[in-house]
Amino acid sequence: MRATGLSDSRQSPDEVLASGEYPLTRRDLSDIAAMIYADAGIFLNDTKASLVYSRLSKHIRNLGLSGFPEYCALVASPEGAPVRREMLSHLTTNFTRFFRENHHFEHLRDEVLPGLIARAKSGGRVRIWSAASSDGQEPYSIALTVMSLLPNAADYDFRILATDIDPKILALARAGAYDENSLETVTPAMRKQYFREVTIDGRRKFQIDDKVKKLITYNELNLMAQWPFKGQFDVIFCRNVVIYFDEPTQMKIWSRFSELLPVGGHLYIGHSERVTGDAKNLFDNIGITTYRYTGKSGGRKG
Repeated sequence: MRATGLSDSRQSPDEVLASGEYPLTRRDLSDIAAMIYADAGIFLNDTKASLVYSRLSKHIRNLGLSGFPEYCALVASPEGAPVRREMLSHLTTNFTRFFRENHHFEHLRDEVLPGLIARAKSGGRVRIWSAASSDGQEPYSIALTVMSLLPNAADYDFRILATDIDPKILALARAGAYDENSLETVTPAMRKQYFREVTIDGRRKFQIDDKVKKLITYNELNLMAQWPFKGQFDVIFCRNVVIYFDEPTQMKIWSRFSELLPVGGHLYIGHSERVTGDAKNLFDNIGITTYRYTGKSGGRKG
């Protein structure tokens, strides 16, 4: 499979795939796809032309460029590195919500956390990783689930690492302030206990309590780069991310996750995702997109 996933070379590179203020040709899309694949493992093909156009055309206008060819030349150049990072921010999808795919949080609360909390109370170390944290709603949902069982979890060696490739979205996550409609899936009791109403830039927001924030560390991380971790994680959430990768990249990610989990550790993935490749034999599929690491090549298929 080609890295860009674009149509074969017999098709015209000058064919316009999306038109408007700045025509987007197949050559432009191929250049952008190659860069986004190299930088983040994200797989784009011709079907994403409209998405690429809608997300980048305003960016091109704001930069005062003549169109996609000049933009592609800029982001491919050394001096265009900051703009290339912005391109990545524009092309990554950050849809999320509190307690999305709630069966994962129910399983975490009922089946996983009791043992981890007992370990923390006895002086042990507990680590959970939200590997694509977006604006923070997933790691805050994890923290709220933990605190529903252990309100003073931050007093123990119990921490949540939240990472994302986009520094702009991480800034929103650290602020932890959300519109009221973002809290529709948060219970009234949790809203009352852990959120306070604030006004930011004249807008009504609900900010999560510092007690919850204390459990979480946010760091920028590209899943395609080196992972600077010294220890293992008891639980990894990586949901609705690998669907943007091609199959070889997906298999690489699953294998790398398996190296960071102890036997009995848990992996939660997105509703359209499945663990594939050699790593599939190292996990038991114990529920809907819920896996337990066995460390054995003969892991049971769920």
